Amino acid sequence: MEHSDTPPLDDALTRRERDRALDFLYSRIDYERSVNIPYGEREFKLDRMRALLARLGNPQSGLKVVHVAGTKGKGSASAMLAAVLTAAGYRTGLYSSPHLERLEERLAVDGQPCPGVELVKLVDELRPIAAGLDRQGAASWPPESGPTYFELTTAMALVHFARRRVDAAVLEVGLGGRLDSTNVCQPCVSVITSISLDHMKQLGDTLVEIAREKAGIIKPGVPVVSGVMDEAPRGAIEEVCRRQGSRLIQAGRDFAFSYRPPLHLERGPGQGSLDYQSPRCRYDDLRMALLGRHQASNAAAGLAVLEELERQGFLLPEEAIRSGLAEVRWPARVEVVGRRPTIVVDAAHNVASIEALLATLDESFSACRRVLVFATTQEKQVAEMLALLLPRFDRVVFTRYQNNPRAFPPDELVRLAGGLTGRPVHVCPDPASAWDEVHRTAGVDDLVCITGSFFIASEMRRQLERRPLGPPPLAALAPASTKALPRDMQHLPGC
Repeated sequence: MEHSDTPPLDDALTRRERDRALDFLYSRIDYERSVNIPYGEREFKLDRMRALLARLGNPQSGLKVVHVAGTKGKGSASAMLAAVLTAAGYRTGLYSSPHLERLEERLAVDGQPCPGVELVKLVDELRPIAAGLDRQGAASWPPESGPTYFELTTAMALVHFARRRVDAAVLEVGLGGRLDSTNVCQPCVSVITSISLDHMKQLGDTLVEIAREKAGIIKPGVPVVSGVMDEAPRGAIEEVCRRQGSRLIQAGRDFAFSYRPPLHLERGPGQGSLDYQSPRCRYDDLRMALLGRHQASNAAAGLAVLEELERQGFLLPEEAIRSGLAEVRWPARVEVVGRRPTIVVDAAHNVASIEALLATLDESFSACRRVLVFATTQEKQVAEMLALLLPRFDRVVFTRYQNNPRAFPPDELVRLAGGLTGRPVHVCPDPASAWDEVHRTAGVDDLVCITGSFFIASEMRRQLERRPLGPPPLAALAPASTKALPRDMQHLPGC
């Protein structure tokens, strides 16, 4: 099967080879596309992950790992950590999810996605191993499934990093922590960026329950950096650290920060600045590529991790820290992709991340008229998100992403919005028609905000690239890999 989403290929790679590799991965159990995600030791089976890695020679055993969990901010913190380590001269692997455009983004070394040729080789190596584990699981009682899509991509990342002989590997947790496929690693430092309500059906209905699931990444004796400030989940993390004998470095007690936001970003580019202080060091006026006070909090947690890595022998000069934070690229996080009108794309998908987005818009943008384009995912706190968003926008466009069955129906968004405000909203069946509506109605001085999900962020970015609205075009702002890959986008996680 040939896929229309294939990127520019390496000379040694054919379109058919990459399509074949993707078909194999996407044929596996994929909880990222499940409307109802099961969560338990039967479905998220670390013994199965360990068996898979054992057959690959345990590539994780030789890696120096920073393991990053959190309800929000874990991807951004991971990206900033990786950027600083690369700037300091260390070959650095970053395993992250979701990808916005192509699966290779999940397996990056020094900011560069895994080459397509290498992706195909990794998949070909995994095929017979997965088949063996499939047979083993089918023969057990009760029968069990073989490795899942996320388990296979995690294994691919670990093999890729081991073969590239990275000096450090930053691993972002996919879901939760305790049962996540990445939790087979033995890290140098464990990180929990934040705790808020999300994935409650899987992780628990309270912040304490969610904190305990995230704290499942904490290993005996391994230091832990926590950016969690709320008292109840903070106490839960402290309890796990005491039980595991792990030294805990906490925001507000062991390190602190202040943030100065950039202003009037509709007029042109700008960066915020961060001051950081701990008993061991102080940094003033660190420039930040990522916008928002929430990103300053993620950066502060990252700086505490870097301090811990220095204790363990890493050499991280101040100039590397400054350049890493100032130059990191992490799309769809309050990403300004156009001006006149100002267009912001953000992947906020829960109440806490919507709050952070709105605070950043208030701090750094001054447009009088705001337009919202919103689509989201089933099983989210949709009414609560809408209650925050609707009063802050003058015009609202509801739509749905196309490449995943978990999309929340626009008609149901309309019903919820009617119960909250009674104001009229505009409904578009897909991102293309939503972008048509923005083209038709947005003025040059407006701010257009696209949010609600990684899915809608990716699909709308493709619309912006194909049909720019005002200067500069998306290609001037986006990372190098800007080709649209709808098939890859069918397999983003449910956020």
